[in-house]
Amino acid sequence: MSNPVVKSFWDEPTGSWQYVFHDPVTMKGAIVDPVLDFDPLAGATSTKNAEQILLYVRQTGIELEWILDTHPHADHFSAGPWLKAETGAKTGIGEKVTSVQNLWQDIYNLPDDFATDGSQWDHLFADGDIFMVGNVPVTVMFSPGHTLASITYVAGDAAFVHDTLMMPDSGSSRADFPGGNSGELYNSISAILALPEYTRVFVGHDYAPKRPAECEATVAQHLASNIHWKDKPTEAEYRAVRDARDATLALPKLMLAALQVNIRGGRLPAPEDNGRSYLKVPLNYFESR
Repeated sequence: MSNPVVKSFWDEPTGSWQYVFHDPVTMKGAIVDPVLDFDPLAGATSTKNAEQILLYVRQTGIELEWILDTHPHADHFSAGPWLKAETGAKTGIGEKVTSVQNLWQDIYNLPDDFATDGSQWDHLFADGDIFMVGNVPVTVMFSPGHTLASITYVAGDAAFVHDTLMMPDSGSSRADFPGGNSGELYNSISAILALPEYTRVFVGHDYAPKRPAECEATVAQHLASNIHWKDKPTEAEYRAVRDARDATLALPKLMLAALQVNIRGGRLPAPEDNGRSYLKVPLNYFESR
C-alpha cells in the first residue's frame, strides 16, 4: 500500500481548492473537484484552471485514471467533462447525486426527460466503496450535511473532505443549502475526525486571503484547534453555532448557474436553453433570503 503525493491548486475567485493525487510507485493518479472558470459578467467559461492541472499531470508523468467530484458544487462549475475529453479518464461522484438531481429538477423546472439517474458520470460511488489508484486504496465515506450527496475520498493517509471542514481557524462549512443539514454535517465531521490522527485532511475551500498556500491540516490539528470542534461540542451545541452562522451568510451568487450545470455532470446547458430560460425561481432568489 502507498500513500499518495498530493498537489493542490488554488482558485482565488471561488476560494476553491482542487487536487491531484497520485501513487509515487505506479504513477497512477486522480483529480479531485476541478474548477471550470466562469465570468458571470460576460457569461463566458474558460479552462485556465483545468489547463494548469493537466499541465502538471503531463509534466509529472501521471497516468490519470479518475476525475472525482465530491458533490455538486453551488459556487463553481466543474471542469470534469473537459478533462475527461482531454484525457479519457473516468468520472465519478457519490450515488446520492441522484437525490440532488431530483430535488433541483423542480426548482430549476428542468424538462421531464432530464436524466436524474446520475448517468452523466461514469461511476456512482456508495458509502464504503473501495477502489485502487495504483497501490493507493481509496475508501469512500458518505459525508452529507453541506449537501445531501457529499462524499469524502480517503486515499491512503490523505482525506479529501470537500465542504465539511475548513482550515482549523475557520471551523466548518455551511449547511443551509437545500438538502443540507447541520446535524448530518456534525455526524460527518465526527466520522472524519475519527480517522487516524496522522491523516492529512484536505479541505475544499478556504477564504482567508492571508493563506492561499495552505490547504492541509491533520486530524490531530483539527481536534486540537478547529474553532468549531476543539471544545468537543455536542450535536446540539454544534448545530446552534452552525445554524446561527449560516443565518448571517449570503448564498453564492453563482448558486443557480453552478448547480444547474453541476447536476448535469458539469455539462453546460444547450444554447437554446439560454442558460436561464427554464428557471422557475427569480435569479436573485438566493441572494435575497
